Amino acid sequence: MASAAEQMAANLSWGALGKATDLRQRIFFTIGLLIVYRLGTYIPVPGIDGVQLRAFMEEAGAGIGGILNMFTGGAISRMGIFALGIMPYISASIIVQLMTAMVPKLEQLKKEGEQGRKKINQYTRYGTVVLATFQAWGIAASLEAGGLAHDPGLFFKAACVITLVGGTMFLMWLGEQITARGIGNGISLIIFVGIVAELPAAIAQFLSQGRSGAISPAVIIGVIIMVIAVIAFVVFMERALRKIHIQYPRRQVGMKVYDGGSSHLPVKVNPAGVIPAIFASSLLLLPVTISTFSGAQTGPVMSTILAYFGPGQPLYLLFFTGMIVFFSYFYTYNVAFKVEDVAENLKNQNGFIPGIRPGKKTEEYLEYVVTRILVLGSAYLAAVCLLPEILRNQFGFTFYFGGTSVLIVVSVTMDTINQVQSHLLAHQYEGLIEKSQLRGRKKTAPKAPARR
Repeated sequence: MASAAEQMAANLSWGALGKATDLRQRIFFTIGLLIVYRLGTYIPVPGIDGVQLRAFMEEAGAGIGGILNMFTGGAISRMGIFALGIMPYISASIIVQLMTAMVPKLEQLKKEGEQGRKKINQYTRYGTVVLATFQAWGIAASLEAGGLAHDPGLFFKAACVITLVGGTMFLMWLGEQITARGIGNGISLIIFVGIVAELPAAIAQFLSQGRSGAISPAVIIGVIIMVIAVIAFVVFMERALRKIHIQYPRRQVGMKVYDGGSSHLPVKVNPAGVIPAIFASSLLLLPVTISTFSGAQTGPVMSTILAYFGPGQPLYLLFFTGMIVFFSYFYTYNVAFKVEDVAENLKNQNGFIPGIRPGKKTEEYLEYVVTRILVLGSAYLAAVCLLPEILRNQFGFTFYFGGTSVLIVVSVTMDTINQVQSHLLAHQYEGLIEKSQLRGRKKTAPKAPARR
């Protein structure tokens, strides 16, 4: 039988959005900051030759204008102040989370509550500055080597690095403000908006290939059907759960005896979410970015790396798949679903899995279950992320709405809708509580004394 909360959630009407004033303010605040982000992608980095940049991007647009623009919202093609995007912050966050799981001092800091969390966030910001500085210096040197700077030299490199790093830190601040005072996860929404903003141009480019005869109409229809099927598949896999039955024994509190209950421990098929795909993509896109802007000035080391690990190369696909699988397991066991912590919490709550002894045996059983689930979860992530690469190599056309971008768009959309529904549900609860309090006051109101 469904609980009262489940019944209320099932009967939730989006018409209640007009009555939820706080939720409306959060939505408008989020939209306003996202507009600021989009405006920033059109502000160019100082010292860039705009004419040369446009001509260069028309030639290199097939490569960099698709993959990188999807993650930076077009800022990289215009060399805007947000050209680095939010990827340095995401990479720093993942690195700090992984180090927290490996370094005992950081793990102890994580257990210290709010103060420990603030300290870890501070380390993440420092890491963001370091990564952003390294990437910005590489892009500045590549721009200078490619002849895209008005006045090349140390001053141009310094101005470019300061601008790009400042843009990344400002985006990080925007994301934190959206998370705290808006709706949804700010960092994820920034990436989401960047992908969606470049999606019409990518679709127009894809359809123009069909209009020119490069692609047959049957292939276009097939790709559209395939994209819809992939989105449905991603939604299904992101909602897929493996429920582990948990039993709680009878317990006595004072003179009362409470009957034992049962529950389920939900384990997602993909506990790590899009983190493995984002981390793998951010690492593999860095050499592509530097080599694209440096043009013919690419050194022998970079040329060798691109020859074997360039987009579409067999080693690139193999390395991409290996990184996704590795980070799926590593991130799940060390951050997303730590089996030892789950087993310890079950033991402390007197819960147990039927037929499995609490403690070490429960931990081993959970590890066995999660390991088998991740075979399916990591294979699903790798298959979806490799889809656009296979389309580009096998069929010879560029279509970038796939892989990591589909995962991000679907995951962020589902998460934001869930948060909006949670706010609406909380608003309904507040309304019910206020009504019950008013009725209680009417019933318990003291009667006026009778006049004599």
